[in-house]
Amino acid sequence: MKTAILSAVLAAVPVLLWGSDAPPPAQTAQPQKAEVAPSPKPAVPPDSQNHLAPTAKPAAADPSKLAAPAPTAGAKPPGVAAVNEKTFIIGAEDQLYIQVWNNPALTGQFLVRPDGKISMPLIGEIMASGETPMQLTEEISKLMKDGGFLVAPQVTVMVQQVNSKKYLILGEVNKPGSYSLIVPTTVLEALVNAGGFRDFANKTHILVLRGDKRFTFNYKQVIAGKHREQNIMLEPGDQIIIK
Repeated sequence: MKTAILSAVLAAVPVLLWGSDAPPPAQTAQPQKAEVAPSPKPAVPPDSQNHLAPTAKPAAADPSKLAAPAPTAGAKPPGVAAVNEKTFIIGAEDQLYIQVWNNPALTGQFLVRPDGKISMPLIGEIMASGETPMQLTEEISKLMKDGGFLVAPQVTVMVQQVNSKKYLILGEVNKPGSYSLIVPTTVLEALVNAGGFRDFANKTHILVLRGDKRFTFNYKQVIAGKHREQNIMLEPGDQIIIK
């Protein structure tokens, strides 16, 4: 009887301490925590402490590289006429652009005077009329070298505007007026440059006046391939009249 009571008391002790459902501490298995591999840390430079390395600053701009590029040999300034420097003959009232490399004081625009001459610093007056741009380039270079102004002058002569060689178209065309004779031009080409005929133009009897000479031009015959000898080359001072 006493033995049964003692066994009941001993069995009730764990229930009072841990609850009816919990086993005693000695009999409870401790759960094991799953081991998680540590996440790899991003590589950080040794000299950085919990912050990104400073961004490299761009190198300072070189002022010399910001300057406009130096002109290349043979470069033409804006507005230069498309003439052949070997064959075009300079005349009075032509506008020239003369460039002396590395000498801005000697470079600039020069108008051919009615006497055919131009005036340049250091070398004075030079006859330009009757010379080609290439011939005038050689003459100016020689004068500068012989005068002791420059040891090896590099000169370029360009025709900026042609005023000495022109022809005139008057009458029943869309764009009458004066035209520069920069390149060899025929009567037919001149009529095209003038924008063609107006509605009531006489296309069969066109006059070309050259001093005291008179030439006739029949547009309909020429475009039909007949009497092409009428399509003459124009000369400075020619006047084309369309009635």
